[in-house]
Amino acid sequence: MSDCNEKWLVIVNPKACVGKCEKDWPEIQQILTNEKIEFDSHLTEYQGHAIDLTRNLIEEKGYRKVISVGGDGTNNEIINGIFTQKRFPTTEVTMGVIPVGTGNDWRRTFGMSVDYGENVKIIKDGVEYPHDIGKVTYYNHGDPKVRFFLNAAGTGLDEAVCKSTNALKMQGKGGAARYMLSVAKCLWNFNCMHIQLQVDDKLVFDDEILSLSLGNGKYNGGGMMMMPDAVPNDGLFDITAIRKVGMMKFATNINNIYDGTFVKNMKEVLTFRGKKIRIVSIPEHSLFLETEGETLTNSPFDFEMIQQGVRMKVKGER
Repeated sequence: MSDCNEKWLVIVNPKACVGKCEKDWPEIQQILTNEKIEFDSHLTEYQGHAIDLTRNLIEEKGYRKVISVGGDGTNNEIINGIFTQKRFPTTEVTMGVIPVGTGNDWRRTFGMSVDYGENVKIIKDGVEYPHDIGKVTYYNHGDPKVRFFLNAAGTGLDEAVCKSTNALKMQGKGGAARYMLSVAKCLWNFNCMHIQLQVDDKLVFDDEILSLSLGNGKYNGGGMMMMPDAVPNDGLFDITAIRKVGMMKFATNINNIYDGTFVKNMKEVLTFRGKKIRIVSIPEHSLFLETEGETLTNSPFDFEMIQQGVRMKVKGER
């Protein structure tokens, strides 16, 4: 096995942001070169390819530094590549992000912009932040599977909107306006789901939900501040559950959802915090989950936190 410890491995998703990433990659590549960052780049060719590229190239070439060029889904795949490679402890791997995608929820928690030059400077001169990683076990037709995630996961309306938005992306359609159209359409058609929620082995909720989000980042769903008090390295999941609520009330509170005040202003909202989470649907196996844009089937879902599992490049001191 060779060793590329000093070089950055750059994984580029050309389809991110409905093809904007492919168009902008030459500009990003030039900025990296101008900043004298040594790197090898690879473009993804299919869904899940970033997982394979990251895992295989770390194991074969010895990269310890990886840059994600794309959206939250690209970040997610790279994290899964890092956590399924066997060559290095994940705490010895550093990841930087150049966001190009539609949602870009992870970078919002750290106050990072979408400016390519600024993000390259963060990768070059920013601090290494020991970042928690979520791990979820789900059951695909009864067969247990594991997925890791950097920022957040969601179920109920959250997952339905994700699925609808992904369908639009497959048609080459994206953007904030179409995302909000997906939210309205799914809210109109969605039937609340009965779940049981356990936090650190204690049953804390047994009722119908409209939506549930959990993670170690503040944002989910394209800029909605679903977990306003989340801290990405405190070893805890923040959970926000929304009970059944009318479409008009949801719509009138949309600004509060984007600034996080809805958790205090809406009586239908419940929040929890814990290290170990279990979600069971009633009837069993009827609930799906999304992790940063990917739909996972199906419940029960068992979450555990890998505290400070990877180093992320962020700006300033945190």
